[in-house]
Amino acid sequence: MTASAFLAFLPELVLLCGALALFFICLGESRLRQARITALVVALVAIAASALCLGQEAVLFDGAYRVDLFSQFLKLVFACGLALVLLVSGELADIRADIKPEYFLFLTLSVCGLFLLVSCVEIIALVVALELSAFPLYLMVPMRREREGQRSQMESAIKYLMFGVAANGVMLFGLSYLFGLTGITSLPQMAVALQPLLRSPLAIAGLAMTCCGLFYKLAIFPFHFWTPDVYQGAADETAGLIASLPKIGAVAVLVRFVSMAAPEGETLALLLALLAAASMFYGNLIAFAQKDLKRLLGFSGIAHAGYALIGFVALDAAGYAAALYYIAGYLLMVLACFAVIGAVARAGGNLAIADLAGLHCRAPLLALTLVVGIFALAGIPPFVGFMGKLTLLSAALARGHVFLVVIAVLNAAIAAYYYLGVVREACFREPGDRPPIRLDWRTRAVCLLLIAGILGLGVAPAPILDILSASLAGASAPLP
Repeated sequence: MTASAFLAFLPELVLLCGALALFFICLGESRLRQARITALVVALVAIAASALCLGQEAVLFDGAYRVDLFSQFLKLVFACGLALVLLVSGELADIRADIKPEYFLFLTLSVCGLFLLVSCVEIIALVVALELSAFPLYLMVPMRREREGQRSQMESAIKYLMFGVAANGVMLFGLSYLFGLTGITSLPQMAVALQPLLRSPLAIAGLAMTCCGLFYKLAIFPFHFWTPDVYQGAADETAGLIASLPKIGAVAVLVRFVSMAAPEGETLALLLALLAAASMFYGNLIAFAQKDLKRLLGFSGIAHAGYALIGFVALDAAGYAAALYYIAGYLLMVLACFAVIGAVARAGGNLAIADLAGLHCRAPLLALTLVVGIFALAGIPPFVGFMGKLTLLSAALARGHVFLVVIAVLNAAIAAYYYLGVVREACFREPGDRPPIRLDWRTRAVCLLLIAGILGLGVAPAPILDILSASLAGASAPLP
């Protein structure tokens, strides 16, 4: 491997070496502190390596792996997300004490899979990276410690695994159609070979089924059934991870497959529009009835996946950039909510919305973080949720999807009602006999970082959108 190739692959090497170090740490006894520090150091070094390699370009492993601005920028987002997830997780209060070091190992392996995923441009390598990012999550869900009369984490893990295997099976079947039509496993070459065949039923069916595994990760209707149960059954730390980083990876890979159908993909665009509308209506309407905060975030996550899918209906670079911008902002929004959940429910356990009562008195910084996160999810300016929805709707409107834009605006109004119900509990209810909440420096730091990120991306979206647009232009170029 040449020096330039080594530098291009440096972020992945950092994660792989970190996972190997965590593996050896897990072989010992009572090494939780070493594992936590190692994972955080790996995340920080990965941020530095991703920033250093942001301008690198290379094609590795006989054309199966492509390093460009698109993949490198997303790796920087993943590295920052890993650091935030580690800070939000804190002491892993709801993870079994004897396997906490292994939790950090699986977390690092999953993010390493996401790093690989966004650079894979060959379907076999892509499937392997997809599974590497998913299987550690299947193991992390049942790592929640048991309580008397409560073993919902096992049910959640089984649902997560079974639905994931089924969705991946449909995805592999779709990939077999695309390979059968073209005889090619390289995605850039397959995109060229598919152009004359885009109107054929086999090509449409192949692309639709291929997207199923990604729809599952995004929790798009009808691949959403696992979402609320897994959010509720998993530990707060695990639910926050599942709700954020894998969705960015799914959107990134979805860009590669949907772009194969552009600009002659009217049938696929119609299918995506129907799925987006169904996801928005289902997630928002069912969220009305939720009393558990994590289940509410689960159903709202289904709706937000529908919002993100609006960008793909446009079948152009502006829509893809809007979808990536929105899902990156969603990472910060949902982690802000889970940071509050973890701080309020210190002993683990699920948090009812009513348990937030008087939060403005008990911990003002937590109340502010929750309000910022909820307002951003509701699409209220000047936060990133508003700008994300605006860019998505602008991209769809520019392509003539007026009806879908109207549906999205209607759903945003519906969602505002139940989101404001959470704010009402936190800011306008009396605390009663609930004690004040003391925050350590880590919790204060992560709250301030998330607030700054949500506000900063909302006030100044242009630099991120420009980088995403430039990276998409490079990603669509043929392999050298």
